[in-house]
Amino acid sequence: MSKEQNIKEEIKDTNKETEQPEENDITTENREEVQEDKEDLNQLLDDANDKYVRLYADFVNYKKIADRNKEELLKYANEEIITDILTVIDHLELALHHSSEGETSSSLAEGVNLTLKELKNVLEKHGLVTIDALGKSFDPVVHHAMSQVESEDTEENTIVKEFRKGYMLKERVLRAAMVGVSAKPAHDDENSNNSQ
Repeated sequence: MSKEQNIKEEIKDTNKETEQPEENDITTENREEVQEDKEDLNQLLDDANDKYVRLYADFVNYKKIADRNKEELLKYANEEIITDILTVIDHLELALHHSSEGETSSSLAEGVNLTLKELKNVLEKHGLVTIDALGKSFDPVVHHAMSQVESEDTEENTIVKEFRKGYMLKERVLRAAMVGVSAKPAHDDENSNNSQ
């Protein structure tokens, strides 16, 4: 063998001895790093997936709220004009009331009555409902108490007088009915206190 070949073999042997432990060390270190990187990536993926799911749920909720608001807006779009028309209805009803008391032309009263009925029919088609008040129990949601009327004949908190009709548009109160509510007479309280 030549000297060069001996040197080459010695170098190869030396390299083999020094490379093998280094490769094993690097492989173990690489495995640990790869495992840590894999765990980090899995955690990042889980976080991103969680954020996506939450964001998608928020979007679905927003879409439902927007649809509900749009539906509500369309449902009550005519509210303002119908509220203004209620004054016209009040005036027509007042005209009919006065025509029945006085000596007004019956044909004029009949025309006003037909106009009032037709106007109410059109508004009912669009969801206007008259709030019935007389004889009903007082409900502060749909009634506005204007006075108390002492009465022994009716139950307490029963509506005995209607000053102005109330109206609802679908499920919403447009105008509460102005009413007089029954109350127990004050002298009954005094008599019961005196007899004791």
